[in-house]
Parts: sequence; structure tokens; C-alpha cells
Amino acid sequence: MTGREVRRLGELRGLTRNAAAVAILLVTALLTAHSARAGDWPQLLGPNRNGHAAADERLANAWPIGGPKAVWTRDIGSGFAAISIANPKNANPADSTATAILFHRQKDEQIVEALDATTGDPLWRKAIATRYVSTISDDDGPRATPVIHAGRVYCLGADGELVCLALDSGKQVWIRHLSQDFEIPGSYFGAGSTPLVEGENLLVNVGGRGRAGIVAFRLSDGKTAWQATDEAASYSAPIAATIDGTRHAIFVTRYNVVSLDPVDGKVRFKFPFGKRGPTVNAAAPLICDGNLFVTSSYGVGAVMSKIEANRATDAWRNVDNMSSQYTTCVYHDGVLYGCDGRADQPPTHLRALDATTGEILWSEKNFGVAHLILADKKLLALKEDGTLVLFAPSKEKFRALASAKVLDETTRAVPALSNGYLYIRDTNTLKCLEVGQRK
Repeated sequence: MTGREVRRLGELRGLTRNAAAVAILLVTALLTAHSARAGDWPQLLGPNRNGHAAADERLANAWPIGGPKAVWTRDIGSGFAAISIANPKNANPADSTATAILFHRQKDEQIVEALDATTGDPLWRKAIATRYVSTISDDDGPRATPVIHAGRVYCLGADGELVCLALDSGKQVWIRHLSQDFEIPGSYFGAGSTPLVEGENLLVNVGGRGRAGIVAFRLSDGKTAWQATDEAASYSAPIAATIDGTRHAIFVTRYNVVSLDPVDGKVRFKFPFGKRGPTVNAAAPLICDGNLFVTSSYGVGAVMSKIEANRATDAWRNVDNMSSQYTTCVYHDGVLYGCDGRADQPPTHLRALDATTGEILWSEKNFGVAHLILADKKLLALKEDGTLVLFAPSKEKFRALASAKVLDETTRAVPALSNGYLYIRDTNTLKCLEVGQRK
């Protein structure tokens, strides 16, 4: 598991046979709808960094005319960092407040804000000065998503500022200036690989000089635990997985896929993945029944590898079936769902692949680039144009259940799903949508 173990937020009690009592329970459920919802979303791509929501999340099967209800909306600054959500320990959501962490930029400050996840009301705000200037994008905000772990928040700014804050107050625990400490060369979009909590360390694809490609920072005080490789940084978030008894920290770097022992940084295996020139690796790696799947655009394509303790062997490799520019596929029941193509060179198609063979099972043409979330045996797709689509996983064909335009501007941040609420952002706006079942 790469994230915290998902906590059960409540249990349904047996209903009495007394009709009046049943009626009271039903009314209470309607008045406190989120009490039936569950699940942390403490990092990029959810509890296990694979696009799967908590097992007890329940999605509505249909939406009202006009789309899911907007519970709250607020203006925000620049950036592509997704929202992270933490629910209180052992809490009943009927009388407790989940915390949403927003990471964005306003003027010359990158700002970490804690919000009441139900109302959007601010809880605390921490501003850190920044002088980052993007050389290729018109967005100058943070790209990496906050990571919430054990009462702390870890954020990596586009300028390489790595900060640890207390979740309850926003008080700074420690900060590291990665660009200075590790002499990081310039890049297209700044630092953008979301860090990974693993054991007692925070692992980061720093891309620095002097064997500082991948660095482990102690969670307690931010000091360097180990540094390894000369791998250049990518925009892909690393994952951790135990396969046949061996623990792997897996990174898709600028030009390679690398597995390290997370305890000491020793390289377990490495294989080429990526191309030089104006290209990026951005989709996160996925574990599919013990195999490793990676994908990238720019002529790189997709690879499924069989993982052993110290080596990876291709199961299949294909440049035509799934070339994702920056969104991560979702794996479910032997099938990979994802977007083949680039936003800047359309068309982009939504596809389902047989994970064992790489065969294209179906392709929804001209769908557009979209982030996917799997919950309650359904898939949510948030498209770059701000359209939200609900569809059913299937090996046979694409079957949409609902669709609505929910944002007006370019939408690149990964959505977050927690307690039946979907948190989405574009270049100007953060919204909380009600997508869960009402009981």
C-alpha cells in the first residue's frame, strides 16, 4: 500500500421493524447525506495512488438535469496540483469535518490552504514566497499534488521548494530548497513529480546533480536519508508495491523506469522509457496483478512488464494502443482504461485494453484527454474541456451513463473523490460536486 489504509467512517445499523423509527432514520439520512459516504483521498490518484476510490464509496447512477449539484465553489489561483482530502481519525462524518488541502499560486506566493471539505470554508493558510517563471506554459503554479500523512502535509512547489506542514494548523515543520541543495537544471514546467511517502521517508524524483536523481527525505525533519542515481526528473508520480515479497519504489523518470529498494535507494531494475527532445513522461506507473504498466506519448507508447525481485521482462510493448500524454490509466478486472493521444495534437481516444495482451477492446473516438476514477464499479472521466462523464466499465463497448459540463476553463488537475463529493479545479475555479448516492 502506498497511501494510508482507508478508514471506515461509519457502519449502518440494523433497522427496527417499527415503521416510525424507519421513517426517522430515512429523514436523518437525507439531512446528513454525507454520513453514508466514506474514504480518504490523501494524495494524487487516491488512497493507493491507482485511481481507485475507497471500497465503500457509492456513486449515484444518474445525475439531475444540468449535472451533479455544486455544493460549493470558490475562486483560486494558478496551478495543476490536485486536491487532497483527510478525514478525522475514527470520526463519524455526521459531526466531524474532513479537511481538503488546496495548493495554488497567487501573485508571488505559492499557497497551501486547508478548507472545510463540506463547506469550502478556510481553516488555515500558509504562504511561501516563489520566483518561479515557466518557460513554456502560461501557468506558473504548482504541479505536484499535496500528500497528507500522519497529521502532516507535504508539498512540492514548481520552484523546488519542499515543505512539511502540520495538518491541524498549517505550522511549518520543515522546508528544503531542492533547487539550491541539489543543483536542479531547468525544465519545461518546473518540479512536478508528486512525492511518495514510504516507510519513514518521503521519496522524490529530484533530478539533481551529483547522484541526486532520486532522494529520500526523512519525514520527521526533512534531512536527507539517502540519494541515488543520476536520473533526470519527470512529471510522473512514483508508486510503491510489494511483489512476491520484494518491496519496490517505482519511478518513471525522464528517460527510464527505475525500481529501487526504498530502504536504501539501491537500484533493483531499470529499463529505458522516454525520448529526448520536447517530450515528457507524466502518467504514473500502475501495478496490474503483479505486473507493471507504464505509458507515455511522443512516440514512446506502452509497456507491460513482468516484475521479479531484480529484473523486469516485457510481457508486451506497443506504440499504437495506449500513448497517454499525462493522464494515468485505471486498471479494473483485467482491463486498462485510458486516453490515447495528446491534448496539443488531437484527436485523443478513450480506450479499453486487454491488460494481458495489449489488445484494444474498444475505442471511443475523439473523446479528448481525461482523468479517470474508478468507484462503485463505475468510472468517472473528467475531460480537459471541463466535461464530466460517468460510464460503466466494460470489455465490450463504451457505455455512458451520464454527462455534464461542470467547468468552463482548461481542466488539467486530477479530480479527488471523498465521502460522495468530487473535488475538481480548472485554471480559475475549485468546485465540490455531489456525486454520491443519497440514502
